[in-house]
Amino acid sequence: MDKEGRPLVRKWALRAVIAYFLFGAAMYVYLFFLADTAIPDMYKGTSIDPATFLNSRELMLSEEYSRIRNLMFFLATPYQWLFYYLILLFGISAMFERWAGKTAKWFPLQTIIYLFWLSLATFVVTFPLAYTSYLFSKTYNISTQHFSSWMKDQFLDFWVGYATMCVVVLVIYSMMKKFKKKWWLAVWVLSIPFSILMMFIQPVVIDPLYNDFYPLKDKQLEMKILSLADEADIPAEHVYEVDMSKKTNALNAYVTGVGSNSRIVLWDTTLERLDDEEVLFIMAHEMGHYVEKHIYKGIAGYVLLSFVGLWLTAKLMELWVRKRGKVWKVDSMTSISSLPAFLLITSILLFAASPLTNWVSRYQEMRADRYALEMTEDRDAAVRTFQDLTRAGLSQVNPPYLVKIFRYGHPTMLERIKMADEFEKQKDED
Repeated sequence: MDKEGRPLVRKWALRAVIAYFLFGAAMYVYLFFLADTAIPDMYKGTSIDPATFLNSRELMLSEEYSRIRNLMFFLATPYQWLFYYLILLFGISAMFERWAGKTAKWFPLQTIIYLFWLSLATFVVTFPLAYTSYLFSKTYNISTQHFSSWMKDQFLDFWVGYATMCVVVLVIYSMMKKFKKKWWLAVWVLSIPFSILMMFIQPVVIDPLYNDFYPLKDKQLEMKILSLADEADIPAEHVYEVDMSKKTNALNAYVTGVGSNSRIVLWDTTLERLDDEEVLFIMAHEMGHYVEKHIYKGIAGYVLLSFVGLWLTAKLMELWVRKRGKVWKVDSMTSISSLPAFLLITSILLFAASPLTNWVSRYQEMRADRYALEMTEDRDAAVRTFQDLTRAGLSQVNPPYLVKIFRYGHPTMLERIKMADEFEKQKDED
């Protein structure tokens, strides 16, 4: 970089850093001083009011931990944006490309080497925030994971992410070289079978790297769950249990995979802390996703959003590289050193789209809750489940609005318990 350009780069970098800290300060003030998380007066003293099912210490801890966790969320994503921007601005990405070029002449191998340096730099730079989040979860007794086990997961994340990135980035930049203007369309077409393939691979290859999965030990409970599945015409043969108590005190259950590789999974913490009626309600909820084909609707939504997202990314990336490529020492968009620009743009677009995607997810989750209530006809189990989930995760019953739209893929506990109560009233009226 010439001497005349250095002051300009330093000025842009300083502005970016100041903007990040101002944003962080604004979010801190909003979450800790301005956001109203109180329960509306009309719900005080009801099953929705956390004061009726949490003790005073749990109430205090849930507010403290939720605020910290929400702040960490809003700091983490822009922090990544700042990192991508600065490594472009200071020519670090171009330096990684030069190192890769000196090591290998074959483009795929150059890409793999470049990605290793970029992934390593990302890991090192984001590690402090990840470790801080881990420390807070330990402090508030959410995480039970030893540091060595947590680090093992971090390294697994690194290598799994690196391997996936190698495949994805090689395809993207190969398409850029082959189709100068329509590369984004080719990438979109190829992303569809790749995403479906990953949904098949995730439950049987990737997930077992992190935890042990095995058929549900409680056979009587399994028979009750399979009976529910039969009632819903779901071809289920096994319910899986996963050993999560070594890592967390939180509760969860989920459906993963598609077709023959689909699995209903219960955390062992859920089995230990909830009674059979609550577990059956959770299972009915997961069956609701299957019956209403939410997985396939999710795939369709992903296909549509990725089409728009890749088109926008292509246009913005072309514009940025044309205007800033000289400063970034990026020769062209097809140079692998332009990758941080691609990652920066896609990350911003995903964040911008999250209110919409979270809204759709919350709608589907509410539909699954309603399905579970209709199937089990057990309002009390539903309410107890939501209350236990709140207690175990130290969650806010009524989170701030910005937290809800940017973070919550599930309805708030206020909305879920309120829906269960209204369902009971509607049932009585019918």
